[in-house]
Amino acid sequence: MSLALISTHTASASSSIDITSGITSSYDSYEFHFVNMHPATQHVHWQFQVNASGQSGFNETITSSHVVSYHNEGGTDYAVAYSGSYDQAQGTAYQSMFYNLDYENDESCSGVLTLYAPSSTTYVKQFTSRVQGNHHSANYSMESYVAGYINTTGAIDEISFKFHSGNIDAGTIKMFGAS
Repeated sequence: MSLALISTHTASASSSIDITSGITSSYDSYEFHFVNMHPATQHVHWQFQVNASGQSGFNETITSSHVVSYHNEGGTDYAVAYSGSYDQAQGTAYQSMFYNLDYENDESCSGVLTLYAPSSTTYVKQFTSRVQGNHHSANYSMESYVAGYINTTGAIDEISFKFHSGNIDAGTIKMFGAS
């Protein structure tokens, strides 16, 4: 697979990063690489939502599953666990990809969201994400895995990223086309 950089978006005290152009039928899938997404407030969730072509409001229907692996700094607590409270079952909320991130200067999350065949007008849209960050509780390193589908056969042409509360203090999102 080869990746072509389409756009770069940098946050600075931004309420969200909305990418409203560049998702077209030119590529089979799109990858969104987010680097050092740093919140302005504590205990926040890193999220995304999309719009189908001609729609507004970032509220498409999502079904998803959320799993985490974590390890605390002291080496005394670690596991792989299902995080069902961050799933959606035909929900229209923003989909959480990482939860309970703190806002200290050394805390952020980074990862990749892949959106498959967003321009298809026949099938629902599959997605996967993998995000690594510092979970607020007792200095845990946590990695979140989310997979699911956006239940629309309309082409997806816009995507929004945000923390569930407060601004994105800093961070960069790069959108790549994959072929």
